[in-house]
Amino acid sequence: MMPGILAGAMLAFIVSLDDVIITLFVAGPGETTLPLYILGQIRRGVTPEINAVSTVFVGISVILVSFIFLFGKDKKSRRK
Repeated sequence: MMPGILAGAMLAFIVSLDDVIITLFVAGPGETTLPLYILGQIRRGVTPEINAVSTVFVGISVILVSFIFLFGKDKKSRRK
C-alpha cells in the first residue's frame, strides 16, 4: 500500500501547485505562496530562477517515482 500512498501524496502536491486561482482567493494580505511567487515572476518574464525551481520540481518528482518503482519492485521479488 505504501507505493500507492506515496504516489497519491506526490500527485496531491503537484496538483496543489496548479491551484493558483484558489491561492489567489485564500491567501491573506502580505502572504506570498510559491504558486503566487512563480506566477508573479512569469508575468515579468521567464527568468533563470523560475527555470531552476521548475527543474528542481521535475527532478524531485523523477527521483520519488524512481524510488517508489524500485522499492515496490524489490518488495514484490521478496514475496516469491
